[in-house]
Amino acid sequence: MAKARDIQLDTLRAVAVTLVLYAHFLAPGGSSFLGHLGVRLFFVLSGFLITRLLLEARDAAQFEAGPALQSFYARRVIRIFPPYFAVLGLVWFTDLEQARSSLAWHALYLSNFWYAQRNDWTPWLLCHFWSLSIEEQFYLAWPLIVLLAPRKRIEAITIGIICFSLAYRFYWPIAADPALARDLLPPASMDALGCGALLAARRARGADVPRWMRLGWPALAAVFLLVVWSDPGPADSTWEWPRWLLVQVLPLVPLTAIVAACSNGLGGRLGKLAELPPLLSLGRISYGVYLYHPILLAYAVKAQPWIPLNVSEQGPGRFLVAGTATLVVASLSWVLFERPLNGLKRYFPYMALSRGRGASETRRFGGGAPALDLRPTDRS
Repeated sequence: MAKARDIQLDTLRAVAVTLVLYAHFLAPGGSSFLGHLGVRLFFVLSGFLITRLLLEARDAAQFEAGPALQSFYARRVIRIFPPYFAVLGLVWFTDLEQARSSLAWHALYLSNFWYAQRNDWTPWLLCHFWSLSIEEQFYLAWPLIVLLAPRKRIEAITIGIICFSLAYRFYWPIAADPALARDLLPPASMDALGCGALLAARRARGADVPRWMRLGWPALAAVFLLVVWSDPGPADSTWEWPRWLLVQVLPLVPLTAIVAACSNGLGGRLGKLAELPPLLSLGRISYGVYLYHPILLAYAVKAQPWIPLNVSEQGPGRFLVAGTATLVVASLSWVLFERPLNGLKRYFPYMALSRGRGASETRRFGGGAPALDLRPTDRS
């Protein structure tokens, strides 16, 4: 059965996708640090949930690396591929915004490399696929490390990946090159994914976030907001690169601390707020919301002559029309398409069926009856 405390992580998904919708539909100028923050929150969540799932599978009595890897990839394919390739099929069939020529890159989950090597956000309606590509690249490589590396070395490997990602950022001020590659290549996101993974690794040995992180994250969050709201100054100013570095790095501790708190289960009024049904429902369909929202925006813009509100520019009209369409389509996709397909995961348990203790652990990790659902921990 899914861990009851993870219900609050669905609310974090809802918060993350709302920040992205705000940035893409409502924020002045078509960009906002809130959208960036939403994506970074998704990365921390994914790093935590996937690593915890893999470590729990590895620590079970009936663990075998080969079957566990096969099941992990099969379950990822079932969850991620159908709506993703349905969107690509629709874009190919309609050649929406002349995006057909780049579809091979997106189909191979190389969207981040496509936009990085072109240094341009064309086609714009698939530009959000860069983060989905990062996650898929993470899903491809990370299970091999978690399930095959020496168990006692995983936490150290995770720390090394975070340090490498942070060091990567310092190359760009030296190169003085503000190309899209600095934000889109995999090392630029490994710090957030790694922070989530490190939290899971610490939890696996009975630890939690360090005390300095629990007490200090509000101060770091406040500094982050001050930096974001500061005047960026003219291009090539002395503040431009330090500001970029701080905006990238400062949110890591607050986001990790928030994920840690919600995965433990917040109590009191905050806990009740984090378990409001509308937020949980939005978190449940957050993958579809993120996947579909620019596609539906493109159709809304094409339909502008028949829409009384202004959807061609950032603002309340776009947020209301495109946002509502996104929620409706994502909800239908979840109920009619994604959730039924998720039932196929029961055919790919992390351990083979066996008797006694092994059988109970198999049920814990996805085998047996369909009622044993890992969706709250396995929905990214």
